[in-house]
Amino acid sequence: MARPKVYVTRKIPSPGLEIIGEYCDYELWPDVEYPPPRSVLIEKLRDKDGLLCLLTDRIDAEVMDAAPNLKVISTYSVGYDHIDIEAATKRGIYVCYTPGVLTNATADFTWALMLAAARRVCEADRYVRSGRWDKPWNPFMLLGVDVYGKTLGIIGLGRIGRAVAERARGFNMKVIYYDLYRLSPSEEAKLGVEYRSLEDVLRSADFVSIHVPLSKETYHLIGERELRLMKPSAILVNTSRGPVVDEKALYKALKEGWIRAAGIDVWEQEPTPKDNPLLTLDNIVVAPHIASASEEARSSMAEMAARNLVAVLKGEMPPALANPDVLKIRPLSKVKV
Repeated sequence: MARPKVYVTRKIPSPGLEIIGEYCDYELWPDVEYPPPRSVLIEKLRDKDGLLCLLTDRIDAEVMDAAPNLKVISTYSVGYDHIDIEAATKRGIYVCYTPGVLTNATADFTWALMLAAARRVCEADRYVRSGRWDKPWNPFMLLGVDVYGKTLGIIGLGRIGRAVAERARGFNMKVIYYDLYRLSPSEEAKLGVEYRSLEDVLRSADFVSIHVPLSKETYHLIGERELRLMKPSAILVNTSRGPVVDEKALYKALKEGWIRAAGIDVWEQEPTPKDNPLLTLDNIVVAPHIASASEEARSSMAEMAARNLVAVLKGEMPPALANPDVLKIRPLSKVKV
């Protein structure tokens, strides 16, 4: 009996490829750092039943139409804005993702950015390494601000937003949040959060942390208007998706002092250009989209992405399906290879 054919666009941590190899014949793009060119991706998918991709791979209708046997796209990410979900559903292609397994790693890194921005950790590191620490200690050297006891505003209270809120308890923070879907009073009480409008969160919070998916509605959700609503002493942190924040507006806000500082892990263009003006500022902590970059999280992502892929090809319900409407278009019984 022929085994399903799968294309994997990048090497992923164990046990991902091992799980795929038990049931499928897979072909792997050999370059670890760069994704396959679009022309290569299209060519490789012509006879494939499944695709395991990364968020750097744009999977649209053109790619899908070049792959008549394609039954499942499993992305090694919690976000799936790089995949045309509507096009996949129409074609009966299952789209899977990796929610949950990177929640703690991303929440931890959100706090790392928050603390680093508040206490000017990266500035201090550069100060020492550059040899500028040639003066005795003084009371005004690299003054930051306290995190403990302040107000944290969370925009988007999904899995990661809730994990960030849970960690705020240890800092005795007041937590306010905005989300399209409000929690029940009992859930709010249990988590220790208070619902506010987006404008109220921005006006009231000392720290604003963003945890929304990228969509047409959230593109540039935080722009000049929203940044001007924030306190001059406030700090913005983004570990969601880069285009949620208007980078040009953020540069003005940091440069002109509308807000105190920012911590940014995600960018409008990734990798961000070397001449991005944000990189010239001292009051921003920057990272190259590594919020989920713990050994534990990345291995769990690989395992879930692989199990999603294999489950669909076996005609079984995958752990995390992004487009459940596809079940009406092509039932799992029709997908099994």
